[in-house]
Amino acid sequence: MKTIEKWLRIFERIIVGSLIVMMIVVILLSTIQLGYILVLDIITPPDYLLEIDELLDIFGFFMLILIGVELLETIRAYLNEHEVHVEIVLEVALIAVARKVVIIDVKEYSSGTLLAIAAIVLSLAVAYFLQKYKRKQLQKRESNQ
Repeated sequence: MKTIEKWLRIFERIIVGSLIVMMIVVILLSTIQLGYILVLDIITPPDYLLEIDELLDIFGFFMLILIGVELLETIRAYLNEHEVHVEIVLEVALIAVARKVVIIDVKEYSSGTLLAIAAIVLSLAVAYFLQKYKRKQLQKRESNQ
C-alpha cells in the first residue's frame, strides 16, 4: 500500500511540475506576443496612437497574462503545500471576470446578462473580502497566543 502512495506522490509531482513548465512557456510566449502586438499597433499609421479597439485588445491581453501568472502561483502553491489556496483562486476568478468587463461591448448584451456579470463580480469580491478578513482574524488570534 505504501508503494502505491509513493508512486502516486511521484506521479503527482511530475504532472504538477510539467504543468508549471508548460504554464511558464505559455506566459513567456504570451508576453512576447503582447509586446509584438503593442509594437505593431504603435508603428502602424497613425503612428503612436492606438484606436479604442486596439486598446481594449491590449488591456484584455494584459489581463490574460495576469491570469496566467496567478494560475502559475496556484499551481506552485499546490506543489509546495499540497493544498489549493482559496484566496488565489478567487483572485484568478476576479481577474478573469475583470478582463471580461474591460473588453465587453455592452451594446451586444442584454441588461439581464450585464446584471448577471455584475452579480458575479459582486459575489467574487465579497468572497475575496471574507477570505482575507478570515485570514487576518486567524493571524491575529495566532499572534496573541
